Amino acid sequence: MKLAKSFFTDEQQKKVKESIENAEAQTSGEIVVHLDDKCDEDVMDRAAYIFDFLNLQKTKHRNGVLFYISIEDHKFAILGDAGINAVVEEGFWDTTRDIVISNFKEGEYEKGLSRGIEEAGRRLKEHFPFTEDTRDELSNDISFGKNESK
Repeated sequence: MKLAKSFFTDEQQKKVKESIENAEAQTSGEIVVHLDDKCDEDVMDRAAYIFDFLNLQKTKHRNGVLFYISIEDHKFAILGDAGINAVVEEGFWDTTRDIVISNFKEGEYEKGLSRGIEEAGRRLKEHFPFTEDTRDELSNDISFGKNESK
């Protein structure tokens, strides 16, 4: 079993971080990636817990986005904050999700995640463009967690 912390090589982690930086250069949105070893509950419930735990709801424009992956269970979720959900159409994340999952199915995890993050940046730019006063509010490093309980 590969644990979340060792799932991506250092080089792959660097590429994911660069994708976050590139995406955030287009938008005031904040993108965070979190990998868990295992998810013993509904993936959206776990993603919501991690979203709160990592303080994504504390961004200035409530436009944080979590890409959540559970390694052992092959679970994936994208969760956007209230500021995003208030202005985007239903199904906003579907294209991004499909990009990620299609690459995951081919075993291309870093590539899928990076492409999904870049798509999220393009999509968020429509509603939350980068401005001169935009600042990076959250870390761009991948977050890792164990299967701790709520």
